[in-house]
Amino acid sequence: MEFAEHIKTANVEDVVLRQPLQPPSRGTLCITGHHLLFSDREESDSRQVLLLLRNIDAIEKRMSGSSGTITMKCKDLRVLQLDIPGMEQCLNIAHSIEVHN
Repeated sequence: MEFAEHIKTANVEDVVLRQPLQPPSRGTLCITGHHLLFSDREESDSRQVLLLLRNIDAIEKRMSGSSGTITMKCKDLRVLQLDIPGMEQCLNIAHSIEVHN
């Protein structure tokens, strides 16, 4: 079975990406069979983050009300935090990442 078959939610809008020493960004999160892609919706200072799923060392998920937060610790020592609206979408994204690790 291919990894792509485990992806229940491939795209999520209105995700907030938080990284140390950078302001939070709101945009779209896309997950594929090999990558996690975040694309900022700001036109003036557009930012994209492309992360190879194999580079994720550990994830932590927290649910609060109707949304959730996924914190990813990467093998290259980056720490990324995704605030995802919708508990089901957050759980689906976390499951997709966990299945790959």
